[in-house]
Order: sequence, then structure tokens, then C-alpha cells
Amino acid sequence: MIVPASYFPYICSPKQNNIVIEINKLKIFNDPIYGFITIPNALIYDLIQHPYFQRLRRISQMGLSYLVYPGANHTRFHHALGCMHLMQKSVETLRFKGVVISQEEENALNIAILLHDIGHGPFSHAMEKSIVEDVHHEAISLLFMNQLNTEFGGQLSLAIQVFEGDYHRKFMLQLISSQLDMDRMDYLKRDSFYSGVAEGNVNSERLIQMMNVVDDVLVIEEKGIYSVEKFLMSRRLMYWQAYLHKTSLVAELILTKVLKRAKELTLKGVILPCSEPLLFFMQNKITLDVFDSETLDLFSQLDDFDIISALKSWQKQDDFILSSLSKMIINRDLLKIKLNSEKVSTEDLHGLKERFALENNISLAETDYFIFKGKIKNQAYSKEAEPIRILKKDRTIEDVFDASDQLNLKSLSKLVTKYYICYPKQLV
Repeated sequence: MIVPASYFPYICSPKQNNIVIEINKLKIFNDPIYGFITIPNALIYDLIQHPYFQRLRRISQMGLSYLVYPGANHTRFHHALGCMHLMQKSVETLRFKGVVISQEEENALNIAILLHDIGHGPFSHAMEKSIVEDVHHEAISLLFMNQLNTEFGGQLSLAIQVFEGDYHRKFMLQLISSQLDMDRMDYLKRDSFYSGVAEGNVNSERLIQMMNVVDDVLVIEEKGIYSVEKFLMSRRLMYWQAYLHKTSLVAELILTKVLKRAKELTLKGVILPCSEPLLFFMQNKITLDVFDSETLDLFSQLDDFDIISALKSWQKQDDFILSSLSKMIINRDLLKIKLNSEKVSTEDLHGLKERFALENNISLAETDYFIFKGKIKNQAYSKEAEPIRILKKDRTIEDVFDASDQLNLKSLSKLVTKYYICYPKQLV
């Protein structure tokens, strides 16, 4: 006898040759950061099992940072599960403090944070500046969520509403996207662990325990202010030591140049060896307006292996620019990069460009792939964005910027800009 699936709310019952196969959906992940992470229900299990989400196992969380920190090979799959775990802890804490959160709202929060990064492509930031240059990963995340909502019969509707900030309980969006959200709490702790940059480690448990909601606003109780200060300082240090480390930066810049050159050649009719999904995005200019379900499906087939495999093949191409830049990443023989507090003048680059063009028989315009300048910015806390609110003992609420007695917190709110110049090492 075939038992209806409705009899098993947490059991999957696919039919194979008219035989019901029962699958336990109450799985547990063993995470090196938090220990055991539980899947709360069957719907979230099915979302995790979906090919769209499983793709995140093949998307590196820190891009090319493993060229600096060999341990930084963790994935966005790791990160998404960690965020969901922290969301579960946050809901548990808020309920304990008397904040009413329904089962449907809890599920929506878990789904929204689980899928918040599902739109990231391989080496996402490089892709967004080269071959998918007009579509941000957050917009693609929303496209994935809407597609999954259709496949799952509208069960993600509330999660999408919360994710877009359209739900009437505004503190829920703050848990997902703010200056102190589950996303930042997890990636700082996780990236610190895998990279070995100890300065980035944050006390997420303490921060969550200090959370509360007052007048539909997420607040941190005053006794947790030092944990917030440590969180902000950790964020600043992780950006300088990891995310904006000069070697990570130049590697990402080179990858952006590689993909731009590959797209330029492809549009000129040059046939480059690569996967079909990657070829599609190199052959077409993609905007959000034309990002239909077919395009989304092709995007869902892209992962780090497509890019690395292409780079390995492109090393052997006749095009000097494409092959040279591809070899730089594969062999970790990168461009020289210098950071300065002052702007780099165009005149400083011109002499280098003329010399490199002459030595390698390329045009002056083509030297832009090898010799270029730019700037990076780091701001741990923004006064203009929605603040981190501190609930004081007298029940008043104050911006952490004003509540803190630490002078260094004032400096963390300043936007720090550094200027860089990149050029081949042989020109030193």
C-alpha cells in the first residue's frame, strides 16, 4: 500500500516503480564553527536539496583569497547554513524576551536568510564587473527566490516579502540585512576561522543574547555595547587584512580583466573553449530586463569550476592578453600592486604603458589590461545607513556611535580611501 505523503510532514515520499521511499528530512550538519546545525522542517530540507542551492557548494565564499590564505576554501553553502543557524538562535532569544514571532514568520526568516546569497555567481564581484556587469547578485537572489516560490507552490511568499522589506514588522529585515545582521555575524566569524585572521573573530553568541525588539526596531541591550564595538573593529580589520588584502585585490582585478578580454574576443567571433553557460554570458549582454527563467537556469549552472577550467584552457590561446592574464592567476604570478594614500596620476602610468607596449608588441590601449589604477574604500560603520541601536538602562535608544565612549569607534565611522596602481613585475 502507498501511504499518502501528507501522513509524513517531515518525510519525503517519492514514487519509484510504485514503491514509496521514505527519506528522513530532519538532517544535522556538523559545522566547525557552531557544532551541529539542524534543518528545522521539510520545506527547508527541500530548498537545501534543490540544485540551485546545492550549486553554492561549488562557489567559494572568499573568492581568490585562498591565494593569500590557503585555508580560505570554504563555500557559500557553508555560509548560508551558518546564517540560518544564527537566525534560529536569534528567534529563540527574542521569543524568550517576549517578542511574539509566529511559526510562519520564523520559517520566513529562516528561508530568507538561507537564500540571501543564492544569487552569487563564481567569483561574484569579478563577474559583476565583467560579463554580467548590469545585474547585481542581490537581484539574482530575488529571481531565484521567485522561481523557487513558483516551484514550491507559493510557500516562499512571506520570506520574499520579508527579504524585500515589504513586511510590516521591520525588525525582521534588520535581522537579514543591516549593519548588524546574521549575514555579517556569520561571514566575519567563518572567514576569520578559515583564513586564520584571528582579528576578525566575533562573539556572535553574545551579540544574539543581547538582542531585543523595541517599537518594532532591533536593539542591542546596553551591556552588549562592548561586543558591538568588537564586532565593528573586527569588520574593519577583516576588510584590510582579508577582503581588501592587496594580493586578493589584484587577483580579483586580474580575473575581471580576463573575463572582459574573453568577452571582447568572443563578441569579435573568436571561439574560446569554455562551458556552455559561460559562453552564453560572454556572447550576450545581460540586463535585469532580459534575465528570464531560461537565463536564470543557465546562470544556475555556473560555478567556480567553469571559470578555473576556462582559465586553464585560455593559457594556451594565441591572444597575448588573454593567455598572459590567465597564466597569472593559475600560477599565482600576479601583477605588482602598490597602495597609496594619495591619488596616482595618469602621467605615472603613461611611461610604464609605453615601455610595456613596445616590449610586447601590443597597442597602447591594450596595455590597460596590465597597467591600471583605482581605489578601494573601507568604512566599518556608516552614520548615514540605518544605525545599530543601543537600548540603555533607562529604556531610551541611542545610536551606538553616540552611546560608545570609545574614541576608536568614531574613527571606524570614517570612510578610508586608498589608491592603488597595478603593473607587471618586470617593469619594476
